[in-house]
Amino acid sequence: MTVDRGPFWWSSSSVDEAQDRQEAASGQPAIRHDPVLAQLYATPYSLSEPVLRSVPFIFASPHSGRLYPQSLLRGSRLPEHMLRRSEDAYVDYLFAEIVSAGAPLIAARFPRAYVDANRAPGELDASMFTGPLNMAVEQASPRVNAGLGVIPRLVRDGMEIYRSKLAPSEAGERLSRLHARYHAALAALVRESCDRFGAAAVIDCHSMPSAVSAPDIVLGDRYGTAASHSLLRRAELALLKRGFTVGRNVPYAGGYTTQLYGQPARGVHALQIEVNRALYLHEDRVELTPGFRQVQDRLFAAMAELLAIDVAVLWPAAGMRIAAE
Repeated sequence: MTVDRGPFWWSSSSVDEAQDRQEAASGQPAIRHDPVLAQLYATPYSLSEPVLRSVPFIFASPHSGRLYPQSLLRGSRLPEHMLRRSEDAYVDYLFAEIVSAGAPLIAARFPRAYVDANRAPGELDASMFTGPLNMAVEQASPRVNAGLGVIPRLVRDGMEIYRSKLAPSEAGERLSRLHARYHAALAALVRESCDRFGAAAVIDCHSMPSAVSAPDIVLGDRYGTAASHSLLRRAELALLKRGFTVGRNVPYAGGYTTQLYGQPARGVHALQIEVNRALYLHEDRVELTPGFRQVQDRLFAAMAELLAIDVAVLWPAAGMRIAAE
């Protein structure tokens, strides 16, 4: 099915080319003294692709990056193991086998504590910087006010990350070198899927802190706006069949990725999946538990069933009918 959508709605960036050049130039001294940062600037994400891409799905892991720049560690009040508590640790491992079922998997290599790929580039806390920012800053959102903007001020447990304020150039540097490139790659995968299959479905993969009352899995479709009901329901049933308890949208309805890409009326769907860390992770030590492999296998079986969905359900006309119901 060929669909003429015109320009894709996610193509623009708040960091323009002139800013990219300026910040890239200013970052060279930092790279020379920070080999980990140099690695991240060279390769900000990993992309695992199947031999044959046979389904319109793209799996994304924006929060599993675990390469911590030395400059971040030097400037942080917290040791690395405390910073790591903000990771969706090893989620890229949990979903790694999906590539064998015909879908690509993209994962950020940079840590969430450094720059959050599931936030809008304008979700910045200007008070974190020593001077004015040379870029658009959105009106303060609840996430920014909570210290969890695109450049976070706090880790998950509410502790301050930085010893002192950051230089304004840090914002443009991190956004242009890491955040923008991750989303450019994800957007290219979505375009490729639309061209090949007439539709695309982004499965945005996360993990959530354990809690006594939390289900095993929370599916987020931004309360029906980011994905077709058929896609959500098929994912839910496939997970239930593998013995998981499943919730919808509470407390995680979806972030920037689902909001940006989820346009079911245009044939692009986005579904967030949150996995309870108690299933596979020692949270305090950020280490895999012996049960990891079994959870990985169950997730793979559920996602493989999801991938067998009739692609026609994802086409734009189907999305528009569902939105009207």
